[in-house]
Amino acid sequence: MSRLLLLAAALTFLASSCGGTSADISGVPDLPEATTEGLVASIRAASQPAVVNVWASWCGPCRSEAPLLSAAAGEFSDRVTFVGLNVRDSQDDAKGFIVEFLEGAPIDHIYDRDGSTVADLGGTTGVPLTFFMNADGTVSKIHFGVIDERTLALEVDELMKAGA
Repeated sequence: MSRLLLLAAALTFLASSCGGTSADISGVPDLPEATTEGLVASIRAASQPAVVNVWASWCGPCRSEAPLLSAAAGEFSDRVTFVGLNVRDSQDDAKGFIVEFLEGAPIDHIYDRDGSTVADLGGTTGVPLTFFMNADGTVSKIHFGVIDERTLALEVDELMKAGA
């Protein structure tokens, strides 16, 4: 009997720690649906290069790199557009992630329910994934997996030099 109670407690803990959020998302609007054409057009309209980070609320590595991306967006947003592209999530889970990890960061957020925009840009189904895009909307580089501070700084610097 005690084994069943222990198993039930463990499963309850696991279920409560996966996905979902307890963050207050009541004031957060739904994320706009992503399209490849819309993303490219908005980057062109901004007339500056972009860092497009693909994430999901259930992705542990996405959670670990969020503070780095938030800080970089704060430092470079006057010269580089930062976009958070959420994939394969519910709107509520995506908004909860933003409130918990990215609130206040100068990052535009869009929603790619099925990953089709990511695929159109040359990405894979795995997250995290970061696209570095020129001001004309073309992809200059793709970083697969978690990005570290040094790599992000080098890639952002390259984007700014290319856009100068």
